[in-house]
Amino acid sequence: MIDLTRRRRALVGVAVVLAVLGGCAAGVPQVERAAPWPQRPVVDASLDLAPDLSSATGRQTVRFTPDARICELVFRLWTNRPTIVSDGGSSRVTDASVDGTPVTPRTEQAGAPDGAPGTLVELPLPSCVDAGTTVTAQLGFTLTLGEDSTERIGHSPSAGTAWLGSPLPVLDWVRGRGWVRTPAVRMSGETVVAEDYRLASLAVTAAADQQVVGVGTATGTRDAGGGRLTRTFAADAVRDVAVAVGAYEVTESTVGATRVHVALPTAGRAGARRGGELRGSAQDWQGEVARFLPALERLLGPYPYPDLWLTVVPTQSDGVEFPTHLQFGDVDDATRPSLAAHEIAHSWFYALVGNDQARDPWLDEAFTTWAQALVADQRDLYRIGSFGPGDVAGPIGAPMSFWDSRGGFTDLVDGVYDQGAAALFAGRDAVGAQRFDAAVRAYVEANAHRVAAPADVERAFADLPQVLDVLREHGAFDPRTGG
Repeated sequence: MIDLTRRRRALVGVAVVLAVLGGCAAGVPQVERAAPWPQRPVVDASLDLAPDLSSATGRQTVRFTPDARICELVFRLWTNRPTIVSDGGSSRVTDASVDGTPVTPRTEQAGAPDGAPGTLVELPLPSCVDAGTTVTAQLGFTLTLGEDSTERIGHSPSAGTAWLGSPLPVLDWVRGRGWVRTPAVRMSGETVVAEDYRLASLAVTAAADQQVVGVGTATGTRDAGGGRLTRTFAADAVRDVAVAVGAYEVTESTVGATRVHVALPTAGRAGARRGGELRGSAQDWQGEVARFLPALERLLGPYPYPDLWLTVVPTQSDGVEFPTHLQFGDVDDATRPSLAAHEIAHSWFYALVGNDQARDPWLDEAFTTWAQALVADQRDLYRIGSFGPGDVAGPIGAPMSFWDSRGGFTDLVDGVYDQGAAALFAGRDAVGAQRFDAAVRAYVEANAHRVAAPADVERAFADLPQVLDVLREHGAFDPRTGG
């Protein structure tokens, strides 16, 4: 996620510096990308949208083989985080079973506002199971989509559109660590942590004349009766999903080996508190992908998926990343390139290399901002000398709860996005672009399809102590994270 209202988001001059990136790529060793966890969960899910797109019902089956003994299953309902609830969104588990036996879910607020459904749902197992034992859970749930929400899930009655980020209950397990129960924070920003799972099928049912903007790869369409269609999607390894439904025009293109799907609301800026034409066309967004996706691949390795879906949500002001699906506000020409470069870069940092976004937000946002600045020629926006005492609210490595208590998203942007990228660039300057970029590329490949921790960054730069010195100086390895 990126906040384009911040002072550092003014685009000085956007150009993909092919000569610079070509020099970086020449020094990158060929490291084999780690494969997905063979025991990763397998998910089958469905979403059935109401005719007016204000709500949905869903079902989800999760087959999970833990790497440690467990006595319960823990799911997160991120639609109940405070910023979404304040915009009218919510979700609720309506029924659940484990291995075919009905169970009564235990719900905890875990950061949800008073009076709202909780963000944490536990399903007790009939009996504890050892590592390596597969458990199958089934959940029914409902979703309420806030009207003209500025958040990642909502609907626009005037535009006839709905956008659904993190609509499914998320299994909150991390290999070698166990269940993660960190409360949601009050501020905007991501707090999700999850292992990759195989999305065997996501079936989205809506009116036949409504488009479905998907996740992963489209696998088919079938008649659902009553003038409705069910569209299905699948993905080999994703941590989360997002879809959009309604009056969208979807434009297709190909960038290298990637199928790119750009979805714009046909009603323009309807629902964005002021109407009118969209600021950016499908061709504008396709152009940004064609510009930045190849540059990021040269820097970080192949894009991890066959498809990339982009949905423009005019009620939003910036962008939100999900594996294979990106949400974008209808931003102006000056800010579109920066936003596009940032959110596409999240395909490597968080989507491919996961992290605990509540505990270690810098592992995706600092690295993503660094990559964005490099491919968009924004290096001069991120100078460590501009971050002296008092310029930022705290250390790079502080958790989201720290930024939430200190001032919220503004301080997070200063301290994690901007200071974090500046520290990475300072380390790069100290050891040289080739060596630094090779270490980052090796970090990506070694930690693909995992939930990385700060200790993994320390290992990646172990042979470049100057880089670690800069990161330590600015608090990247904050002891409060436990990482």
